[in-house]
This record gives sequence, C-alpha cells and structure tokens, in this order.
Amino acid sequence: MLLRSTCLALALFAPPAFASPDDPAQALKAALDGAEALAPLQAVVVAQDGRIVAERGYRGHKTTAPTAIMSASKSIVSALVGIAIDKGVLKGVDQPIAPLLAEQLPADADPLLKTVTIGNLLSMQAGLRSTSGPRYGAWISSRNWVKTVLAQPFDDVPGGRMVYSTGSSHLLSAILTKQTGRSTLALARDWLGPLDGFAIASWQRDPQGVYVGGNLMAMSPRSLLAFGELYRRNGLAQDGTRLLSADWIAQSWTPRTQSRWTGDDYGYGWFSREIGSKKVYYGWGYGGQMIYVVPALELTVAITSNANTPSGRTGHRDDLHALLGEIIAAVSRDASRPAGP
Repeated sequence: MLLRSTCLALALFAPPAFASPDDPAQALKAALDGAEALAPLQAVVVAQDGRIVAERGYRGHKTTAPTAIMSASKSIVSALVGIAIDKGVLKGVDQPIAPLLAEQLPADADPLLKTVTIGNLLSMQAGLRSTSGPRYGAWISSRNWVKTVLAQPFDDVPGGRMVYSTGSSHLLSAILTKQTGRSTLALARDWLGPLDGFAIASWQRDPQGVYVGGNLMAMSPRSLLAFGELYRRNGLAQDGTRLLSADWIAQSWTPRTQSRWTGDDYGYGWFSREIGSKKVYYGWGYGGQMIYVVPALELTVAITSNANTPSGRTGHRDDLHALLGEIIAAVSRDASRPAGP
C-alpha cells in the first residue's frame, strides 16, 4: 500500500508543464486538479492568512454541505476541555477522573482507575483497553457506554504508551456534561459559536444522552476550516475575541506520546509531523477527514473524504499528506514569505 500511495502521489501531484514555477495560484490549482484522481476525496478548503485561497468539491460534493468528520471531532472535544479549564469548570489536566464519574465506576473498580487523569484521556494514555477498531461495534452496542469504558481492563499504566480509544474521548464528553449540567453540543455551540462559519450540523448521543466524545459528528468542510483557524490564530475569533487560551493550544500541540502505526507525535487531540519541511499539526478522522494547521505559513487546510472506507491501511491518508505537501509547496512560492519552518 505504501508503494501504491507513493506512486500515486508522484503521478498526481507533479505540476503540469504550463504551470509557472513562480505562480502560487497556478501551482495550487494544479495540486487540486491532480487531487481529482483520489477516489475517496470529497472536498478541500485552503486558507492562508485568514482568507480562503482555494476550495474544491469533488464528484458532486460541496464545501458547504455537512459531512461526518469522524475522529477529527476529537480535536474539537479537546478544545472544549481546554475552555472548561480556562473557565474553572475543570481544575486542570492533572485532575483525576474517578471522582467526576463516581456513579459510573464498576463495583470492583481496578485501583488504577483512581490515577487516570483528564490529561491521560486527552493524550490517549489512560491505559484502558481500546474501544476503537475491532472493539468499537461491541462498545456502541452496550447499554451504557461510559460504564463499559470504565470497566475495561488496563493494557498499560495511566501515562504509559498510547492506546487510541474513542472511549477515552467519550469519557471527556461525559465529564463535561456532568460538571456543567449542559450537553456537550450546547457547550460547543455556546463556547465556539462566536467563530464565524463554525457550526455542528448534527451529533449522535449514547443511550444515556451523552454526545459521543470524538466521533459521530457532522459539519461542513468550511466549518472544520473555521475550527482550524481558531488554532491558527492562537485561540482568537475573527473579531479578536479570545475563545481559547494560547497556552492550551501550546499544551495541545506538545508531543506526549506517539502513534504505534504512523510514528507521528500526539498531544491533546492533535497529531503532529513534518510535511514539506514544515511543522504540521492535524486532526484525523476515519476515512480521511483532516484539519491541518501549518503555523509557519499561516496556513489552514480542511479535507473531507468518504467516511465508509479506512484511510490508513489503504494509503489514502498518506495521499492526503502528499496533497498537503503540494499545497505547502504552492503557497511557499510567494517570494514575499520568508523561507524556513
């Protein structure tokens, strides 16, 4: 699959002969034209310096139509936790979760549960067995999703290796709901509502009515871009209103563990890696739902894809990284922008 992805990327993203090497707009158009060959791809929106410089819908898809963003919503849940900490609703990332979910703990709870913190959930280092991947179906078929997560055995100690699990993000949603007395959707619409263009079209809930932390959320590619722009602007809305502390963004982008599958660093709901010689922070959802932020270029890119097929093992995720590399190369052709990371 890696060979397929590499060959396809080379074939797709080689700029046509007529594209001027000094014309960023033409180079960007060439990259998006070539991306048409990526069958799962649905939409791309590119913004630089806070302005949309290119967008494209493929095969009838629109950048303004809601679509499932899957686990890219984990980045949004992370933002809500950061705002809750800023507001004093939560004490901080070192706060233990057991007292916050006391009514949901199993009667024979593993003593390790007392040491799991909010930060552990955010960085996927809770140590609890994953409820994603092959165990996801059984988890969402259970009668109480929160209790099921808390009853999982420990595959590692809290703070240990990364155990990617939507269950960990769901516990964060349950904690926010419990501590505020409001739904996570209501909090998102209130706390992130001042973002121009941001809107959650729909979001599914568990049997107890808790909105799913880190999955089953729908928004348009433009809305996803608006969220990424909040991080690109260090927590400020377009009008300068502070919605999220710059410190939280720095904490979220600080590497805390690594993906065993890609080797990419992971912070609080955000992956990071180098693409096109630039440091890139990204949220990633199943199928190829991506929000990329490239601070060095003041660049934000939202991408949505077919949510019914995987993007990791098929090579599509790598193709999207290659597409971002082409976008970075295109916008970097602006001679007025200093080079370097």
